[in-house]
Amino acid sequence: MKFSINRPVFIKALNTVSRAISSKTTIPILTGLKLSADVTGLVLTGSNADVSIETTLAVEDPDNQLVIQNPGAIVLPARFFTEIIKKLPEDTIELEVTDKFQTSIKSGQSAFTINGLDANNYPHLPEIDTNDSIILAADIFKEIVSETVIAVSNQESRPILTGVHFTIEGDSIMAVATDSHRLSQRKVILDHPVNGHYDFVVPGRSLTELTKMVDEKQTDITLLVTENQVLFMLGDTMFYSRLLEGNYPDTSRLIPEDFDTQLQFEAHDLLAAIERASLLSHESRNNVVKLTIEPNNHAVTIYGNSPDVGNVEEELEPKAVTGNNLEISFNPDYMKDALRSFGQTNINVNFTSALRPFTLMPTEDGDSFIQLITPIRTF
Repeated sequence: MKFSINRPVFIKALNTVSRAISSKTTIPILTGLKLSADVTGLVLTGSNADVSIETTLAVEDPDNQLVIQNPGAIVLPARFFTEIIKKLPEDTIELEVTDKFQTSIKSGQSAFTINGLDANNYPHLPEIDTNDSIILAADIFKEIVSETVIAVSNQESRPILTGVHFTIEGDSIMAVATDSHRLSQRKVILDHPVNGHYDFVVPGRSLTELTKMVDEKQTDITLLVTENQVLFMLGDTMFYSRLLEGNYPDTSRLIPEDFDTQLQFEAHDLLAAIERASLLSHESRNNVVKLTIEPNNHAVTIYGNSPDVGNVEEELEPKAVTGNNLEISFNPDYMKDALRSFGQTNINVNFTSALRPFTLMPTEDGDSFIQLITPIRTF
């Protein structure tokens, strides 16, 4: 195998596939990066068995400055190879594989030789045997993921909760994540309605890496879903992820249908107050802040306390407050994550009782986005 290529373009492709490569793997060859060249272009592949990323640099794209002199394939040590490419002096590099998988890399006056592995031993990518595709606007998909992935569980004791549950039917997509202490649910109307019904759970870690790859130039993402794999197609890049097995719990019954007390805030203002209160609560073992609500006095007060450091008390100024008096305690970190996902939006915070989960929703089109948090018993 022998080719030359534009180095900045090559580095960008290396960074993309490296997202799927882990130094901690039970399959040694997966610490490597697969390069495969033919007359049409150069394909880079990285995988950690759960996630695989493949990106193609086409010969016909003049920006790539790609010239394939000999086709072939090789697996090179990913971290070491990427560091070499980043440090080379010129904007053009030449790579050649010689006998016994030795690989020479040249740029300007610099020349490296590293040992590679036989590409035939690299695992095959998953087979996606379906023609039914789902087209999503890239910016909307990125927004859906960022608003829900915050609530996935980090505990492997219930693996299904470490993912985001997607249900897609007709012209709507709904994404839900919960770790049993909080929940995030986002519903969006699709520009391109789909045929059939889709129900699958994608690991949160996979989605986090995927959204980092979605840039401003990306307009659409195409999904192909099979029984245990999902393929996301982003232009010349394909992102494969395994799906989580099992039945996702029915979360719809967790969301209260009515409330006894309601606050209305600008999300960013409430976030700033929670951040101030949590400065002291983080010094306490319990990490709890308390909210007292007196609608008749239009009074809302937040408290943070650490026996070792001190306490904080702040009178809040809601846009509106209605219902019954209430005193409720909760984890401020959950509240901050939820509030950040709303940006500058006006939100309603709906409470039923001191020990029942409460919800945060935008004041307009509230059912489209719901954050739910379980309070903490402090008595």
